[in-house]
Amino acid sequence: QVHLVESGGGLVQAGGSLRLSCAASGRAFSSHAVGWFHQAPGDEREFVAAISWNSEDTVYVDSVKGRFTISRDSAKSTVYLQMNSLKPEDTAIYYCAAGVQWPSYLAYEYHYWGQGTQVTVSS
Repeated sequence: QVHLVESGGGLVQAGGSLRLSCAASGRAFSSHAVGWFHQAPGDEREFVAAISWNSEDTVYVDSVKGRFTISRDSAKSTVYLQMNSLKPEDTAIYYCAAGVQWPSYLAYEYHYWGQGTQVTVSS
């Protein structure tokens, strides 16, 4: 069974940084795309960034371009989301997901999901 585990969330002040990790088991990263989504209270789950596991091509939602960087470490079966210059509007639960389509921006196109990690940015 595929299992994804996110970590690295926490509470930071505006302008600070966090690095989220998504560790995979069960061949999750045999999928072509690995993405990060976030969900704030009362909102839909929204796309943030994704990476092609094989080519390392990346895509980002406009609101995080220049601030967030997605990357992967094949040896550790881990995908990272480096988040810099954090803003209060980044506050959300962040989820890691894996799917077969590249590029992919829609939550329903991803097959496997982690449990989420909370990111809170104070003003």
